[in-house]
Amino acid sequence: MTTDCLSPTSNPSTNMQRPEILAPAGNWECAKAAVENGADAIYFGLERFNARMRAENFTEADLPELMEFLHGRGVKGYITLNTLVFPQELRQAEQYIRAIIAAGVDAAIVQDVGICRLIRHISPDFPIHASTQMTITSDAGVEFAETLGCNLVVLARECSLRDINKIQSMMAYRGASLPLEVFVHGALCVAYSGQCLTSEALGGRSANRGECAQACRMPYELIADGEVVNLGERKYLLSPQDLAGLEVLPNLVQAGVSCLKIEGRLKSPEYVANVTRVYRQAVDGVMEELAEKAGSREQEAGEQGAGSRGNASPLPLGEERYKLEMAFSRGLSTGWFKGINNQELVHARFGKKRGVYLGEVIRVRNQQVTVRLQAPVKPGDGIVFDCGHPERKEEGGRIYTVKHQGQETLLTFGKDNIKWRRVHTGDRIWKTSDPGLDKQLRQSFAGENPQFQRPITIEVHGEINLPLIAIARDAPQGHTVKVESRMQLVAANTKPLTRELLQTQFGRLGNTPFYLEKLSDRLQGEVILPVSELNHMRRELVTRLQKLRSQPQPWQINPHASLSDLLPVTPSPSPVSPKLIVLVRNLKQLAAALQIGVETIYCEFEDPRKYVQAVEMVRQSEEWRSARVEEWGSISPPKIFVAPPRITKPNENWILKQVLNCQADGYLVRNYDHLQFFAGEHCIGDFSLNIANALTADYFINHCDLERLTASYDLNINQLEDLLKSCPPEWLEVTIHQHMPMFHMEHCVFCAFLSQGTDFTNCGRPCEQHEVQIRESRIGTEHILQADAGCRNTVFNGTAQTGAEYVQHLLKLGLQHFRIEFVNESSQQVTQVISYYQKLLRGEITGSQLWQELKLYHQLGVTRGSMGKVI
Repeated sequence: MTTDCLSPTSNPSTNMQRPEILAPAGNWECAKAAVENGADAIYFGLERFNARMRAENFTEADLPELMEFLHGRGVKGYITLNTLVFPQELRQAEQYIRAIIAAGVDAAIVQDVGICRLIRHISPDFPIHASTQMTITSDAGVEFAETLGCNLVVLARECSLRDINKIQSMMAYRGASLPLEVFVHGALCVAYSGQCLTSEALGGRSANRGECAQACRMPYELIADGEVVNLGERKYLLSPQDLAGLEVLPNLVQAGVSCLKIEGRLKSPEYVANVTRVYRQAVDGVMEELAEKAGSREQEAGEQGAGSRGNASPLPLGEERYKLEMAFSRGLSTGWFKGINNQELVHARFGKKRGVYLGEVIRVRNQQVTVRLQAPVKPGDGIVFDCGHPERKEEGGRIYTVKHQGQETLLTFGKDNIKWRRVHTGDRIWKTSDPGLDKQLRQSFAGENPQFQRPITIEVHGEINLPLIAIARDAPQGHTVKVESRMQLVAANTKPLTRELLQTQFGRLGNTPFYLEKLSDRLQGEVILPVSELNHMRRELVTRLQKLRSQPQPWQINPHASLSDLLPVTPSPSPVSPKLIVLVRNLKQLAAALQIGVETIYCEFEDPRKYVQAVEMVRQSEEWRSARVEEWGSISPPKIFVAPPRITKPNENWILKQVLNCQADGYLVRNYDHLQFFAGEHCIGDFSLNIANALTADYFINHCDLERLTASYDLNINQLEDLLKSCPPEWLEVTIHQHMPMFHMEHCVFCAFLSQGTDFTNCGRPCEQHEVQIRESRIGTEHILQADAGCRNTVFNGTAQTGAEYVQHLLKLGLQHFRIEFVNESSQQVTQVISYYQKLLRGEITGSQLWQELKLYHQLGVTRGSMGKVI
């Protein structure tokens, strides 16, 4: 039987670590497909708390058997706890964590800050991997994760090679060495993971809870200054091509990336087998080529920049690309690894699986299609005809015959398989199925015997009148076993034991998970031992090594640790005087808020340089208000807090300096860089910190010195009530009126579809020239599009939502701070909305009255929103 083998994990001549290949496993069959095709580790979820709730997933009862299987094959298993955890779920999460650690799982991939704290409280050594859902884009984020007790960080997919190298440099500068993991292949979310609220806003299904509705894959219309922009076939404005990092593997290795992650826990076992094998072979090839280059051109090592391919020659991408496109493809690109290219990331022509492009229909005649082939095709392959309307039912089927005529090829299909009136000249043809490849992939993980082998080394010691000793090691895992012969060695008159004979006998490892990488002969003198005894020793080595490898990891568990140890003290709620906070997004809205007497104002402007003017307006309004003391009574001078952009990447601190220069009263903290940069200032934690439970809230208040926190937008009223009961209510503020910020993304729609440019250097800044909305094709809602100082886009729900009906209940729970937000409302609308909420907080109108009034006012379209989604 032909088997595949894994080479050593590092190369001494290059001093570069071979990155781990981490494959997805949504079920048992996928786990086996990953193992048999060379994965170093798999990641999987249980029934709760994982970001792919639609996957089949595993059960808690599966853990012992699954981990025994994986460890016996030299593969690690990481469990996903990569969702937010609500207050009433913390007890169950604690039980889950104890079961996971006891089962010997190798690490947990975690999003929730509170869950990181709970894991580290229960176990001092169980590994925690900071999920990409934690939105870590810089060294400050890595340091935050390190302080939490994380052992590895999964960087945001939006990090380029240059960003990764910068993060590594900054870590080295401060003496840190936390391993970094990146996604190397699979579907790309258009929004930053952990920051997407689209499913929550449109359907009450939170992506932060593993229930993404894939709204980014839907068609949209682009509206600029009130007019629909004609984009032809380009309708899928928010649907990125799939990521394929094969081309930049040498750069990732040279950047010191520790783990390469393949997306796809909802994909088939054939997908897992296909993609895992491609990257297994590619990584091994890169390591060999880098080793050869390092040996022959050592003086050039380390001279390559972040954007180059390094010294490695290009990989043979043709066959690999074909396999990857057949596995699953919406089109393949290197994502953000090479930097931002808004013309390449989203082609916008479709948002679903296609496959390999075969060419365009030249003629349709006599139930045959003529095409100039761009890729190989054979009878039995499945194809689809793409007429430019992927939202409609498409025609397709299996090819019956293939006939080549010069540069053209005739394809025929089974009788009555195709409705020919739906096939037209100019249609694109995509190959969607290759039965031969599928069969080959299924065979790669079929049967009970191992098909992928991992290296062991064996040392042999012995001399006359003593037993033969064989020591086997599986170096990557660090296991060692020793076996002695049952009889002593005797002097050899003829045919003594030779290195070649020992290599042959100990190397007979078929149908085992191992292959013999190296044998060291330490025999003294010419000795002999029966071949049958050598075979017995080999079998005993394999048995002992497999038994040792299959043992669960002996992580420490503190039997006395409890969730209660970490929960903050919660005093009984006392009567409070409600305070209204207003967030505005331009100077006209600010002026309206000041004029109507708002005392606390947040500003979030696209251009942070305008914050200086905003602060001046607030300071000047103090005198104006002083003149109206008789009319308004004694009021506090207004305070202004300003918001930096939600994402901060390496080399973007210049934006934060602009924000700080305005000398505002305080700042909205929205990421880990802000925690560092604005330390010592008056700071409020924004919704993007994902405060969903008391453990997380306590950490940001008592460890990060934030004065107050905005509750997560994923909480409904019941969960919000639980949060307010489990921590001091004065820690929190709640947003009760807003246009939900649905997508927050590196992808710039302005640049991609209103310019020919690739990024801010050559786009002409259409974001400063046009007011833009994107319109859902299904229900026609026009959502608001805005850019920030980092050229990142936010899509705001076109319909505002309110939680006004719950304000009186929240007041009884001790909540004092209520926030309302505006996006593109006029000054008149701002004044009107604020006045209603002021009346609400004074008890002059009910929440239902406010909702009804605002629903009618200028057709503002206020809905009850997600706060009440389960009521």
